[in-house]
Amino acid sequence: MDEKSNKLLLALVMLFLFAVIVLQYVCPGTECQLLRLQAFSSPMPDPYRSEDESSARFVPRYNFSRGDLLRKVDFDINGDDLIVFLHIQKTGGTTFGRHLVRNIQLEQPCECRVGQKKCTCHRPGKRETWLFSRFSTGWSCGLHADWTELTSCVPAVVDGKRDARQRPSRNFHYITILRDPVSRYLSEWRHVQRGATWKASLHVCDGRPPTSEELPSCYTGDDWSGCPLKEFMDCPYNLANNRQVRMLSDLTLVGCYNLSVMPEKQRNKVLLESAKSNLKHMAFFGLTEFQRKTQYLFEKTFNMNFISPFTQYNTTRASSVEINEEIQKRIEGLNFLDMELYSYAKDLFLQRYQFMRQKEHQEARRKRQEQRKFLKGRFLQTHFQSQSQVQSQNQSQNQSQKPNLNVNQNVTQNLIQNLLQNLTQSLSQNSSQKENLENQKQNTGQEQSDSNTSNGTNDYIGSVEKWR
Repeated sequence: MDEKSNKLLLALVMLFLFAVIVLQYVCPGTECQLLRLQAFSSPMPDPYRSEDESSARFVPRYNFSRGDLLRKVDFDINGDDLIVFLHIQKTGGTTFGRHLVRNIQLEQPCECRVGQKKCTCHRPGKRETWLFSRFSTGWSCGLHADWTELTSCVPAVVDGKRDARQRPSRNFHYITILRDPVSRYLSEWRHVQRGATWKASLHVCDGRPPTSEELPSCYTGDDWSGCPLKEFMDCPYNLANNRQVRMLSDLTLVGCYNLSVMPEKQRNKVLLESAKSNLKHMAFFGLTEFQRKTQYLFEKTFNMNFISPFTQYNTTRASSVEINEEIQKRIEGLNFLDMELYSYAKDLFLQRYQFMRQKEHQEARRKRQEQRKFLKGRFLQTHFQSQSQVQSQNQSQNQSQKPNLNVNQNVTQNLIQNLLQNLTQSLSQNSSQKENLENQKQNTGQEQSDSNTSNGTNDYIGSVEKWR
């Protein structure tokens, strides 16, 4: 068993080394350093995978166009555009507002000092703010100013001191946060019960605040502290009722706070449709019940990233209030417009989230395909280059062997020439010996001459045989 394990481990090690060699072979240069890091490092976990699983059960009710779902704002913090935060009471706007000034990655972060309620959020290199909100500019248009107030007030506040000809052409990107109407209503009641009031709110509409007849007060003292829930629900002038619709709609369409301008049913319909339209065309809106999705959509909309992830708090003051089904139904009835708006907003919000996530997955898939295509092309290119190098090396080796062949041929030719020279010399010597023998023949006689000639011939033949 140990021997098999060792063999398996050895095989894995060899496979790993082979992969490293192949990677070095395919990407030998510095251009693939990042690719190597990605190949040998574990992939980063998707922080929104759990959010995808939770929204998988969502079934859309409304048909929205692609333009309604795709929210991309070309927000240049160095330019003149402005983000305007419409803060509705008890929707988690305080938490989100702090994220805007303390938790965004910026070239020049907002300067927030201890003990000061407002932060300085200037554009890089300028003494001009890019954010209009409670924690950056304060309540410049009134405490919890609504859509009707902000759209008429913000341009005047930002550019009021400039000459009309010197005012830049800027875009105002409105954003807001919504909350489940029942939870928001109970949270506002608990807030009022502790002594909080919004008496500083201006409620300016069509250039003037409402009269006391148009907007009576629900209490006579300085505040409404200790108010029971039943009393809170019984006040017909309570602005907590359908607050989200009222603060997101254009009140000038219904005569502001003058209830005698049109019938109540018609008024409610106009307000609801106006709130839906304004919400849909806002640059961004989030939902308190979906903190992580809210963070994701804001980042994708404005191309601005938060430093720390949003936290989903499931326990709030409103959640600690125990109510029976009868009270639940009554609160829903008092906020029937908000209930309809929230249903619409939730559907649009979740569809936007799913659309953006699908778009992100498609983009990631496209990048992976391009990466594989690049690696394949790089491998083929390197393969052809290596083949060319091998052929060049073979040609060089063949050329280097040719001089050796020439040397061998020269040596052979020299040996043959030496052999021929020696043979020629030998023949010359034999000729000389033959002449001497002929002279001796003349002196000693014909018989002796024949004998000497025969001997000379034998010597010559022997000499030739010797050289052979």
